[in-house]
Amino acid sequence: MLSSTVESPVLLIGVAHVVDLQEPLRKVLGERPLDGVALELDEERANAVLRPEGSPAPSRGSGPVLLRLWGRLQRRLGESLGEGAGGEMRTAAAVAKERSLPIFLIDDPIRDTIRRLIGALSFRERISLLLGGLLGIVLPTKIVEEQLDDYTEAPGDYLEAVRHTYPSVARVLLDERNEHMAERLRILRGRGFGRIAAVVGDAHLPGLSEALRRRGIPFETLPFASLRTPA
Repeated sequence: MLSSTVESPVLLIGVAHVVDLQEPLRKVLGERPLDGVALELDEERANAVLRPEGSPAPSRGSGPVLLRLWGRLQRRLGESLGEGAGGEMRTAAAVAKERSLPIFLIDDPIRDTIRRLIGALSFRERISLLLGGLLGIVLPTKIVEEQLDDYTEAPGDYLEAVRHTYPSVARVLLDERNEHMAERLRILRGRGFGRIAAVVGDAHLPGLSEALRRRGIPFETLPFASLRTPA
């Protein structure tokens, strides 16, 4: 490991968890000199998303109703819009393995996150999320694609709307996790892994960038809009 690589910027790659970005991700991760690939996953989700093809899927019958509902929605959209939910993580992990690069899991344990989220949600937020999940299951895929195009053109507006409508969701799912992921990237750099590509949901890019900036860590961003051509 070259010590000079700790001065290299972290590459933050913004993805959507239900959109097929296999080709652009392979190009970016295949061409860039890297010391490792970081994924917005914890061990439990990594075991589910990155499991070998043909191995049995983990049980989906347990967990809070909101988690099961939104998981079902994500799987449905992933099958419609790409290579299945978590396809971008599988692609990034596959490229890392092909290049013999270490894979780092930088997200919080999912059960801890959900526990914090449920404790923080107001009654209005709970009802709104439940209705949104139910609507998403029956919503035509074409409408979802149009929404993704709108997000691609103005992600800042969408994030502001989320913060206004779901302040607890923004705090727990974005702000807190951004801080934790930034700290794990800082620790990795201290161990000599400077040239890291971190594949995270696009909504994390602004907050994660700011968290790295506060820690004095150089970074580059490759947002979802630059990877995806609007439908």
